[in-house]
Amino acid sequence: MSARRFTFHRLWAMVLKEFIQMKRDRVTFGMMVGIPLMQLMLFGFAINSDPKHLPTAIRAADQGPFARTLVAALRTSGYFTLVKEASTEAEARQLLQLGEVQFVINIPEDFSRRLLRGEKPTVLIEADASDPSATGPAVSALRAIADHVFDRDLTGPLAPLRAKAGPVDFQLHAHYNPENITQYNVVPGLMGVVLTMTMVVITALAITRERERGTMENLLATPVRPFEVMVGKILPYIAVGYIQVTLILLAARFIFGVPMVGNLVLLYAVSLLFIAANLAVGITFSTLAKNQLQAVQMAFFFFLPSILLSGFMFPFRGMPEWAQWVGSVLPNTHFLRIVRGILLKGNGLAEITPELWPLLAFLVVAMTIGVKRYRQTLD
Repeated sequence: MSARRFTFHRLWAMVLKEFIQMKRDRVTFGMMVGIPLMQLMLFGFAINSDPKHLPTAIRAADQGPFARTLVAALRTSGYFTLVKEASTEAEARQLLQLGEVQFVINIPEDFSRRLLRGEKPTVLIEADASDPSATGPAVSALRAIADHVFDRDLTGPLAPLRAKAGPVDFQLHAHYNPENITQYNVVPGLMGVVLTMTMVVITALAITRERERGTMENLLATPVRPFEVMVGKILPYIAVGYIQVTLILLAARFIFGVPMVGNLVLLYAVSLLFIAANLAVGITFSTLAKNQLQAVQMAFFFFLPSILLSGFMFPFRGMPEWAQWVGSVLPNTHFLRIVRGILLKGNGLAEITPELWPLLAFLVVAMTIGVKRYRQTLD
């Protein structure tokens, strides 16, 4: 009868037992502390929905004092960082296509003359609108700048030129997503997010599950070599990855109407590199995890920054410099640029090559670590 009664002594024994178990499972305890801290740091410091210091190119055919005033106002606004001067329209378009700049400001050759005549000259703003959230705040700031940028210059007889709407007309030309449709940016990005989540988690779980059940030792007792075991486990997941890519592309085209300007064969070829990089991460986690729970926790620890720091949910250029450095290490960051560049901009191999090298470097490092630890685990 006494065994059925509630006692604090037995309750305390169970609580103490769980603390001891938690202490032994240091990886799980570390994840319980590390993941909330990572979320706090990323959302508190790295995430910014109002990106500033966006790289901008100037194509100025007028070098008069009013043009110089406008350029100086752009520099001091905080939203624009003038990184290049484009001499031709083709060069400006290439800078946008490669993603080297977010904006191109075109100042016409008769800018100063028309402003003095009160004709309200037009300044053309070309924007890479493939990510609408990155351009919106800067364009609004630019229109606010135009209202008062020439107040110091338009004095005395020129004071009547200060119109309420501003003496300059800014005309925005949004490339690659002129309607600012969010799905055009989000749906292609989902390809990298889905592949990252599934490839890392499934690979880590599959190998850890084999080791937990003892079937890995039985498999190694056969004439199959360890390298053959590893490759044999990876190849089916590459096929699964391509099925996911195909499903996302079909949904993007026929459900969300995402334009597909570039070469899909090139996209499929690059996807193999990205899938292999994530599988290498999954193999590495499987050698570190003692059980399937730890494998899932490690995968989530990798997946979280891959979403937040890659430019999928928030503008990449809106993050502080240290967060951009971290994001540049992650393969999802470069793959998102490749996918959006091929589908929305029609980029070819030459345009995506700068993003392929970091992806290839990550694959080599991750595969080297994964294979080395995998062999040690098997031995």
